[in-house]
Amino acid sequence: MTGHQYATLIAHYIWHNFRDRGIQIYREISLGKSIIGKNRRIDLFLISEVTNSAFAIECKFQESQGTVEEKIPYTLNDLMAMPMQGCIVYAGNGFSKGVLHMLEAAEIAAYCWPDEHSLDSSDRTKEFDHLLAMHFGWWDIAVAGKKPWSPQTTLDQLIEEPLRTPVH
Repeated sequence: MTGHQYATLIAHYIWHNFRDRGIQIYREISLGKSIIGKNRRIDLFLISEVTNSAFAIECKFQESQGTVEEKIPYTLNDLMAMPMQGCIVYAGNGFSKGVLHMLEAAEIAAYCWPDEHSLDSSDRTKEFDHLLAMHFGWWDIAVAGKKPWSPQTTLDQLIEEPLRTPVH
């Protein structure tokens, strides 16, 4: 899979899962200057019709060792310097251990490898889903499958379980 094909897969994934939330997807958008003064080109640009907020997405796919990973530190720095929010989505087995660690530790990077047939959200897309949820305020995604906390439930659990005194 090429980087362009990966960006297309991510665009399909967003459209499949989030179009009902009023998200418009644009490809290859020119947006200001990069940290080295070049014209910046964003792989995917999302605009929420509901909030009129936008989110920039850089897509990085690396199946074998190569030059894409050399661009990761630059891309992270450029996204952080941009006066709007954005992220890197990434996948593939070709990232070196060091670059993979850098991506895993970055607050603005998310692993995303959707199933190409179903395009449904899964454990392989949840990091990206959570970044979108935090940006656009889609809190139902963050709390999916959970029930709201209730003080009564907690008290019932305490009564059923014997209280243990901490040992000093």
